[in-house]
Amino acid sequence: MNKHTRTAFMVAPILAVIGYIAADYYEEDQAEKEKVIQLVPVEGCDVINQKCILRAGDFEVNVFDKDNLTTVNSTFPLDSATIFLVDKNNQPTAYPLGMIQSPYYWHTETNLRELIGHSGQSYKLRLVAKIKGGRYISEFYTTTK
Repeated sequence: MNKHTRTAFMVAPILAVIGYIAADYYEEDQAEKEKVIQLVPVEGCDVINQKCILRAGDFEVNVFDKDNLTTVNSTFPLDSATIFLVDKNNQPTAYPLGMIQSPYYWHTETNLRELIGHSGQSYKLRLVAKIKGGRYISEFYTTTK
């Protein structure tokens, strides 16, 4: 084995480790960058009857209302979440959600049940969920069935 081959065998593992560490730093930097991702309803949303799932790739959010507490349950831990109730004039009212025991569950007290009523009306909602540098947003209508 000549001197160049021996040097290559000694340097190659060091370069591989350095490349692996550099790739990890690059991926972490990309994850921290600000980005906006749209959540799309899987099927029709019925927040009152706990049948509203929003999805973006592997990330899913379940939005439901029980006893006037609007709750958001996600597949990944959230940094913060806000739900907006949008009136007929397209004016939103923000309701910041508070964490319940873990960053997977967030809730706040709203008057969503009163606004929707029991007549099968639809009502516009918006959701903004933050995870690291990403903002997951959705605008959807909820109806009662």
